[in-house]
Amino acid sequence: MKLYLSIIGAAMAVISAVNIACGVASPYYVVIAVIWCTALQFALDGLIAILINKMPDRWFGVDNRLYRVSEKERTLYKKLRVRRWKDKVWELGGLGGFSKRNVKEPENPAYLEKFIIECNKGVLTHRLSYPIGFLAMLTLPNVTALTVALPVAVVNLFLNILPTLALRYNTPMLKAMLIRRKRKSQTERKDGTSSKA
Repeated sequence: MKLYLSIIGAAMAVISAVNIACGVASPYYVVIAVIWCTALQFALDGLIAILINKMPDRWFGVDNRLYRVSEKERTLYKKLRVRRWKDKVWELGGLGGFSKRNVKEPENPAYLEKFIIECNKGVLTHRLSYPIGFLAMLTLPNVTALTVALPVAVVNLFLNILPTLALRYNTPMLKAMLIRRKRKSQTERKDGTSSKA
């Protein structure tokens, strides 16, 4: 979280400084515009998260093809070394009632299914935030739409891509854990049935 807040704070400072130095608008206007655009990004991202969270879990199920991670995609994540930095990504799932920071119940199939569903919901949330972040450009007049709102939207895009990659990287591993757990449960049930017989 500190990393994300640092990136946001640094971006706000740089965008403000460049606009003030270039005389795009008065310093007061520039600072207010940067704060406005940043706050709007948070509001839009939050609204999307709330709406997605209200959707039925069945739309984000384990076998949903829309969220399947291909081998090419997994290879890309290895090249990007997602495993090394994914834990530094801002994870706000806990605010919605399900934290994706750690797998707390690796032996519980229902929990693992819920974890995958929450990852899929997170993916859709972040993907919708990519283009919606650029709506802030419609709220500022003239050149500031390009010099203030656009850079803020680009930072928002970057900060939404990172968690998307982390969630997509984790999903195949969670599915593998779920399959192993289900097989183990079936074996245990069979062994229990055969021992009773």
